[in-house]
Amino acid sequence: MKDLYSVLGVAKNATPDEVKAAYRRLAKKLHPDLNPGDAKVEQQFKEVSQAYGILSDAEKRRRYDAGEIDASGQETMRGGFYRSAHGRGGEKYAQHEAGDGGGFDDIFSDLFGGGFRGRRGGAGIKQKGADVSYSLKVAFAEAANGARKRVQIGEERTLDITIPPGTEDGQTLRLKGQGLPGFGGAPPGDAYVEVKVEPHPHFTRKGKDLHLELPISLTEAVLGGSVQVPTLAAKVAMKVPAGANTGTTLRLKGKGVPDRRGGTAGDLYVKLRVMLPEKPDPELKAFVEKWAESHAYDPRTKAGMG
Repeated sequence: MKDLYSVLGVAKNATPDEVKAAYRRLAKKLHPDLNPGDAKVEQQFKEVSQAYGILSDAEKRRRYDAGEIDASGQETMRGGFYRSAHGRGGEKYAQHEAGDGGGFDDIFSDLFGGGFRGRRGGAGIKQKGADVSYSLKVAFAEAANGARKRVQIGEERTLDITIPPGTEDGQTLRLKGQGLPGFGGAPPGDAYVEVKVEPHPHFTRKGKDLHLELPISLTEAVLGGSVQVPTLAAKVAMKVPAGANTGTTLRLKGKGVPDRRGGTAGDLYVKLRVMLPEKPDPELKAFVEKWAESHAYDPRTKAGMG
């Protein structure tokens, strides 16, 4: 949203009377009742009313000037939960009563006659609250397995969010009725939460499948055997075939990401990486030298690099 002073066309040091006069002038020109069916004018009216709702309140104006609230009156978000946009449906045009400059109903009644009845009268203009958009950081396992997150919005309000199993990075969750309050008895808007999934130190994800690179010892590679493999739930046993090599990929069925719609879970693909002992082993070196005398081979030739 534009700077609130620019929306009303006043200077930042405008007096309360100048703010009120600017709003009266614009409201009379842009009021939806005088411009039926004109969506562009209706949006302008919402922005003008939103600006007046903050700038006509001395405390809210002070906090807006100090950067403590944004152009929609929202507090700075905390706890990994960030407000990233002013709303999908535009700002609401009356979220609270005005300050010493007079309430919206008083101004509308003055502009359009005593027949206008607003919030207190129970009739007149109704406007659904604006939608709001947020961004929420979620751990890799929480997004895959599902989680319940409690986040703080502003100083007093908290919001419980259910992260469904299988949630992907960039996926947007809709929280009905958790947006800004409506005006004139209309319902509140919705909150849209874009999930930002943090990377995992071992797993990567492709759709419902997980991929993992698993180090194995020379003994396990040559002789084969059972090894423990981490999954998103717990470690499981996996059989490594004798003669396994770096790059050999094994599949663990159903050990990937749960299906968002309750279907079959994805698979876990385990790519082996053969690791020699960290410290040189004279006995191993002597054995390999003797073995190579009658078992020489060039792996680069098979790879087309010989």
